[in-house]
Amino acid sequence: MNEVSTENIGWRTSSVMLGLLVVASLALVFGFWEGINHMIDIWSTSEEYGYGFFIPFISAYLIWQRSNILAQIEFEPSWLGVIVILVGGAFFFLGQIATTFTLVQYALVLCLLAVAYALMGWNAFKWVAGPLLLLFFVVPLPPFVYNNLSGKLQLISSEIGVAMIRMFGISVYLEGNVIDLGVYKLQVVEACSGLRYLFPLVSIAFLAAYMYKVEMWKRVLVFLSSVPITILMNSFRIGVIGYLVDNYGIEQAEGFLHDFEGWIIFMACFSILLLEMALLAKIGKRRYSLKQVFGLEPSEPLPEGLKMKARPITPVHYGILASVGLIVLSSIYIQVQGEVRPPRADFTGYPLKLGEWQGKGDLIESIYLDELKLDDYILADYRNDNGDQVNFYVAYYASQQAGSAAHSPRSCIPGGGWQISDITTKKVEGVFVASEPLLVNRIEIKRGEIKQLVYYWFQQRGRIITNEYLTKWYLFQDGLTRHRTDGALVRLTTAIGSGEQWSDGDDRLRNFAQLSVPALEPFVPE
Repeated sequence: MNEVSTENIGWRTSSVMLGLLVVASLALVFGFWEGINHMIDIWSTSEEYGYGFFIPFISAYLIWQRSNILAQIEFEPSWLGVIVILVGGAFFFLGQIATTFTLVQYALVLCLLAVAYALMGWNAFKWVAGPLLLLFFVVPLPPFVYNNLSGKLQLISSEIGVAMIRMFGISVYLEGNVIDLGVYKLQVVEACSGLRYLFPLVSIAFLAAYMYKVEMWKRVLVFLSSVPITILMNSFRIGVIGYLVDNYGIEQAEGFLHDFEGWIIFMACFSILLLEMALLAKIGKRRYSLKQVFGLEPSEPLPEGLKMKARPITPVHYGILASVGLIVLSSIYIQVQGEVRPPRADFTGYPLKLGEWQGKGDLIESIYLDELKLDDYILADYRNDNGDQVNFYVAYYASQQAGSAAHSPRSCIPGGGWQISDITTKKVEGVFVASEPLLVNRIEIKRGEIKQLVYYWFQQRGRIITNEYLTKWYLFQDGLTRHRTDGALVRLTTAIGSGEQWSDGDDRLRNFAQLSVPALEPFVPE
């Protein structure tokens, strides 16, 4: 039978099959426990992912809605589903070895879909595919994707927000994501990037599109429109905050009012989404009210007089159990292997006297430390006898798992109001790391009349890397082959004084690097 049975037959799950499913479920939880625990921790601590707690229950409810239909379809267990479980298990193994929890979590969702497909076959699986695909939205983005996305959204929101502030007749100046109102300066930080609305609204839009019983193009449009709706409404929020701050003081951008304004904006985004759906339902040859094409109806009762039969146990069911068992065994193997964290010296012992350069240490505020999630760092201003100054910053990560990774200056610099005028890769003459010449990213930045020259690179397990994406590849490779993901970001910054050329900054940073980079050896293991 390929669709709902035309005969008077219904299907129930036997106790033996139920037992197999319970064992397979417990095995998946055991195998993926570290990834599940990490995901729940992010849901608990990051407001933008807090909706993750509700998605599994929503998916379960949507599947329950189809239970009467599923009970009338004869399942066709599929070996293809078992193969996909093994593929998910391979992703799980690679993600665990490379300590990349995002890959582990996506592998979990893939395995859940694969188990459902293996049990049901396509004709039954298609009725639950939508609710199961919704589970992909509970997986947090990889840190480097999140950081880049957040930085870009901050800048976009700042630019549109400033345009709205000017519509109120307020004079305002924008430097990166710093909004200068004259008396006050507002910084559009990560919390104001719009991600707190974007992630839950995109999830809601997917759910709404699934439940929206209209033409496919309308459903796709509803889903895709959630992104511009969020960006525009978040920018409107920034504009309103700027207006309130200019007229009523800086407290309008802080505390309860800030959070309350955010809640109003999210509800406004959701309302716009519903209004869009109502309007789209009126477009076309057949016009409907929103109530007619969208609803959360309960599961209908089974037709009377059905002859209930137990679903048979097949070799595919034992294949599911065996494939999940392999995931458990690989999880145990990985736990025995563990992650290597090589010994190193703390940066408290890094010398503040380097030749003619005398340093003065500084501290990073706790609000930024919470975001950076680093294990050790040094931040110091070094000055030589000529009055030249270099800011020296090294962030060390003992483990760069998902949630803990070096933030690229290329993404962070624009957020401080700086404009990047030139980016190149440069070899620093006379400086070597692990017998290889030092290559750096060289960035010229400007803010008004102020100019600075920045060198930065990633010093990772004996490698010097200038490409952010190549850094991620080596994290994966070394996590897999060496069980290590430690590493550091190194950044040198110097101001270009009045009358100086960029080449003067190059000479200054090269001179400082010749002394400071060799001194890093005990603090950044090869």
